[in-house]
Amino acid sequence: MLLANEVLIRLLVFAGGFALIAFWEAALPRRERGYTRRERWPANLGVVVLNTLVLRVFFPTAAVGVALLVEAQGGGLLGFLALPYWLAVALSVALLDFAIYLQHVMFHAMPVLWRLHRMHHADRDFDVTTGARFHPIEILLSMLIKLAVVLALGPPAIAVLIFEVLLNLTAMFNHGNIRLPLALDAGLRWLLVTPDMHRVHHSQEIDEANSNFGFNLPWWDRLMGTYRAQPRAGHMEMEIGLARLAEPVLCHRLLGLLSIPFRKGLTDYSLPRRERS
Repeated sequence: MLLANEVLIRLLVFAGGFALIAFWEAALPRRERGYTRRERWPANLGVVVLNTLVLRVFFPTAAVGVALLVEAQGGGLLGFLALPYWLAVALSVALLDFAIYLQHVMFHAMPVLWRLHRMHHADRDFDVTTGARFHPIEILLSMLIKLAVVLALGPPAIAVLIFEVLLNLTAMFNHGNIRLPLALDAGLRWLLVTPDMHRVHHSQEIDEANSNFGFNLPWWDRLMGTYRAQPRAGHMEMEIGLARLAEPVLCHRLLGLLSIPFRKGLTDYSLPRRERS
């Protein structure tokens, strides 16, 4: 039933999650907005619509369809191991999330990939729409990576759907400009990436931007040594975005956003540069 209603499930989760976080941001914001929603949201939401169309054109069946094919043939690592179904589902969700973590690190570490990914970091504010603000070329490359992981892993199709729905929901949550009690945040970030945890990753400071790569599960950053608890300037004073990118035509216009990977003179930090310093 879940697989048969995949599109409806995705739509309902996105719409419900977006509405909830947007209302939460308005009622209990963590930081004061630097720009109005009217200035930022048309371009950010335009990217969402564009990426949805791009994926439907190039990958009409996407990862769930590939998982169904691999599952039917008993392929992949999990098919070879023949684990209990519940364990295969749980392990698949965790391993897919780890793959996304590694992909995120790679998009910071490789200059050609960072040029694409910096459109996400160029947002000068941090809210629910930032979580879906990715360049279409990055979205296509991310899907190719995900398909390769699905082919190698052979996860149950339902696990892929669960993972993608969770990733969509948690990306909106951990990019939300929402206020959580500090004690709740401290406990929750052992199980889930929280907004305060991920906001550090959107700092203009190079070492902070190269930390907290997780979107869903927080364990990978702790295990791989990329976890940073707080920004040095504090959440209220930290600078969001790219230091050399302040032009509204790039930050707040759809065509400007799409041109960011092809512009010169922007801050180009990456993991190798941090390690040299």
